[in-house]
Amino acid sequence: MKKDIVLVTGASGGIGRAISLAFAQKGCQVALHYNRNRGPAQGAAKEIAAQGGRASCFQGDLTEEEGVNRLFAQVEAELGPVSVLVNNAGIAWQGLITDMSLADWRRVLDTNLTSVFLCCRRALPGMVRKKRGIIINISSMWGQQGASCEAAYSAAKAGVIGLTQALAMEEGPSGIRVNCIAPGVIDTPMNSRLSEAELAALAEETPLGRLGLPEEVAQAAVLLAENQFITGQTLGVNGGFVMG
Repeated sequence: MKKDIVLVTGASGGIGRAISLAFAQKGCQVALHYNRNRGPAQGAAKEIAAQGGRASCFQGDLTEEEGVNRLFAQVEAELGPVSVLVNNAGIAWQGLITDMSLADWRRVLDTNLTSVFLCCRRALPGMVRKKRGIIINISSMWGQQGASCEAAYSAAKAGVIGLTQALAMEEGPSGIRVNCIAPGVIDTPMNSRLSEAELAALAEETPLGRLGLPEEVAQAAVLLAENQFITGQTLGVNGGFVMG
């Protein structure tokens, strides 16, 4: 993996940052993507550099085809072709579906699902030419088991799982592996919208009795990248919250 160029989308978030650091520690050159939140992505890149790794930051709106094409062009020009793509960018929306506007629905679906399609479509031709490539999509346990008041998020993350399976079938003959991680409740800024009582209740509902760590999701991503005979799978990193 030392020669791999890894693009991590949504690298300014807790899980994206941890994944970026984990791949850098394996000797990969990491492209950290962000859209609006530049500071944390730059902080992660500096941390990687301080540890002797190689990382660069790139901005892009992944809900637009032009933004995705521009992002990949910049990464390719500075670092080279992407050989490992981690589709991690995402947003949440919580509330009754009857209170959700069509604009909100589209924003959640575009950010969590359409972006994955656009990034995969842009990365795949180069991977196919080389007969080698790794795609890791970050879904959610709510994509496996729908969550009340998170209909759009659940639908988008379920779509990520379906897309992962379809691409694994489609691209396997070209030597490309496509897998998915479905995190449970992870201690990240995205979950800061939840109260302490709500987080405590979710931890209690988790068989292992605690929230997950971003580093534990990152370890799963490295595992899926390194194992050459895993494709089309959804790996739950959820403390047993969802099983099967």
